[in-house]
Amino acid sequence: MRFELFIATRYLRAKRRQAFIGIITGISIIGVAAGVASLIVALAINNGFRQDLQERLIGSTSHVSLLRVADDGIKDWPPLLDQLSKQPHVVAAAPAIFEQVLISIGPRARGAVLKGMVPADERRVGDLLSTIKEGSAAALEESPSAPEEDHTGTAASPALSLSKGAVPGVSATMNSPDSLAGVHARVAAMPPIILGKDMADNLGATIGSVVLVTSPQGELTPFGMVPKYSRFRVVGIFNSGFYDYDSSWAFTRLSDAQRLFGLGDLISVIEFRVDDIDKADIVSRQLEDAAGKGFMTTNWKEQNKALFHALNMERLVTYITVGLIVFVAALNILISLIMMVMEKTKDIAVLLSMGTRRSQVRNIFIAQGVLIGVIGTAIGLLLGYAISYAGGHYHMISLSPEVYSIDYVPFAPRLKDGVWVVLVAVGVSFVATLYPSWSAGRTLPAEALRYE
Repeated sequence: MRFELFIATRYLRAKRRQAFIGIITGISIIGVAAGVASLIVALAINNGFRQDLQERLIGSTSHVSLLRVADDGIKDWPPLLDQLSKQPHVVAAAPAIFEQVLISIGPRARGAVLKGMVPADERRVGDLLSTIKEGSAAALEESPSAPEEDHTGTAASPALSLSKGAVPGVSATMNSPDSLAGVHARVAAMPPIILGKDMADNLGATIGSVVLVTSPQGELTPFGMVPKYSRFRVVGIFNSGFYDYDSSWAFTRLSDAQRLFGLGDLISVIEFRVDDIDKADIVSRQLEDAAGKGFMTTNWKEQNKALFHALNMERLVTYITVGLIVFVAALNILISLIMMVMEKTKDIAVLLSMGTRRSQVRNIFIAQGVLIGVIGTAIGLLLGYAISYAGGHYHMISLSPEVYSIDYVPFAPRLKDGVWVVLVAVGVSFVATLYPSWSAGRTLPAEALRYE
């Protein structure tokens, strides 16, 4: 062991005439440990939110979306989809329709985004269909059988009777001479729909329920523009864990959505999954150029730019605010070493008289301050990573999904953050030793021992 380090460790362990110095030293270690642990936990939470939101967003939606600038739908889309799916970095492509609708059961109603899609293609660009917890998406597969009964109509139709909370199309049948088997046949013939869990809970819908989907894109009648509606049968309920999707999204077949919105064979968007999400902006520009004039693209970075910018700002604020704890601990180290120099003035003079160089005296107190920082940092690292692991593994802190989009606080500690925290904590501890060590190195042996 080096001479300076040996003396520094002896000073830390030795019984002092002034116990107050030992108390301040202990407070300094606790302060550094608290600051390091707080910073590790705060950064783990920030990383957890970022990773969780990014995984949910990217897994639930496509990486790149292509749509018409004029918002009049994409015509002759099959050859365009086939052409663009062969572009570099494109893994999969899928057609889709997005429209705002009103979904209701009796007096209960919710605004929703209805997505018409082809299940086989949808699974290649997104993961929402894999989060179905009740029912199945099998009913959404297009059947080559005869066309289904048309369940669309206008709000002015007398078939839309909601008296006494009856389900449209079913209550009328129950009051007719048709048999119960006929009722089930009519319900089974309705187009299928999959709802988010929170939406289903708010509507009181379960597997087999019949919901009324009303589109604001109606038909022109002598009474004005009348919204169109269609009755759908609930065949599945998905639970992605992302509140925005679970409370306001619904899925149906592409053909049923086209029929409801009166689009013919048009689609509103072509979705793409790419092999590298960090290159989504580059690929989106390539797809836009390949599609030609009249098309525009958007990607997951642009759609969630504000959200990730807020997380970056939160990360910066975390560094500043929690770093103040380490700064206060550094002040404690400074005070502790200054008092240590005052207490050890005679010892310093004796060491200098015996031939110890002034640089060695300075190194003694630098080593002592750095030791305090290293011990506190080690304790803080163990404590911070332990809390982060427990919080992430056991989901210890619950959240309101309506506010935060997720139902628990995610923890994702990273080794890189730990390295930066160690460098900062030990660096601040080192800076706090500069003045006390300089003061100790200026001690004059004759002056210090004159009255001894």
